[in-house]
Amino acid sequence: MKIGFSLPQFGTQASQGDQVMRYAAAVEQAGADSLWVGDRLIAATNPTVGYGGKDTIPDEFNAILDPFLVLALAAAVTDRVRLGTNVLIAPLYRPALLARSLTTLDVVSGGRLVPGFGIGWSPEEYEAAGVPFTHRGARLDETLDALEAIWTTDPAGHEGRFVSVREHRSELQTAQRPRPPIYLGAFSAAGLARIGQRAEGWLPVVPVPGPPGWGARLLQMRAIIDKAAVAAGRDPEGIHTILRVNVAAGSSVAQVADTIEQVVAETGFDDVFVELMYLTDSVDGMLAAATELLGRLRG
Repeated sequence: MKIGFSLPQFGTQASQGDQVMRYAAAVEQAGADSLWVGDRLIAATNPTVGYGGKDTIPDEFNAILDPFLVLALAAAVTDRVRLGTNVLIAPLYRPALLARSLTTLDVVSGGRLVPGFGIGWSPEEYEAAGVPFTHRGARLDETLDALEAIWTTDPAGHEGRFVSVREHRSELQTAQRPRPPIYLGAFSAAGLARIGQRAEGWLPVVPVPGPPGWGARLLQMRAIIDKAAVAAGRDPEGIHTILRVNVAAGSSVAQVADTIEQVVAETGFDDVFVELMYLTDSVDGMLAAATELLGRLRG
C-alpha cells in the first residue's frame, strides 16, 4: 500500500507555515509515499453554495497557504515522495501561468509532480478570480488542452471558445515525458466519463467515519470511468486511482486505519493519502498522526 499525507496548509496549520519543510522532511523519512496540497481562493462569509452538501464553509478554509509555494517548499527538502495537488481548480487559472508553475514544480522536484484538477463548487471563488462560473466543465477541458499543447509542442498555442493562449516558444520541458500525468477529481457521470476519455488518473474521496458500502460505491463510479475509456479506445488499466481520505474532527487514528484497510480490501485501490486538516490543529499533531498511521498500516 502506498500512503501519503496532506501538507500543513489550512486553518491553524496555515499559521505554522514556517514548519512545512520540517514536516515534509520528517514524513518522508517516516516512510510516506506522497505529500499533497489542496486549493482554495477565498472563503465567502455568506456563500451561495456551501461545502460538502452543507450551507456553510469550514472554518479551516478561512486561512490558506498558496498550494504552489507549499509544494515547492516540500520539494526542496525531499527526494522521493510524490508531490500532488488534490485538487487545483483549473478554470481559475490562466493556462500559461498554470503551466509555468506546474512545469517549475516538476523540474525542481525531478519529476515527482502529480497534478490533480477539478472544477470547484464556489461561485464566489470564480468571481474573485474574474472567471464566469458557467461552463466550468468546458473551461476545464480547454485548460487541459492548453496544458497539453504547452507541455508537448514548441512553439505552443491554443485557441478555444473559453480559453486561449497566443502561440509562443515553449522550450522548457517537464521532467516527466511527454508531460506529467493528469489526474481529475470527479463524482458526476460527466466528470467520471471525462476521466475515462482523457485522464491518467482518478482522485475519489473516502470519508472517515463513512457510511457502509463505500467501497461498492467507488467501484460503481470506477465502472463509469472504465466504460468511457473503452469507448474512447483507451485501456482502463492505464488509469490509476489515488484515494483521498477525508478525516472528520474527533476521529481516531485507529478509525482512519481501519477505514483505509477496509476500503482498500473492497476496491483494490491501494494508493491513498490522508487529509489531516480536521484531525489536528498543529503540525506536530499532523506528524504524530502520520507516523502512527504508517505504523498501523505497515506494521
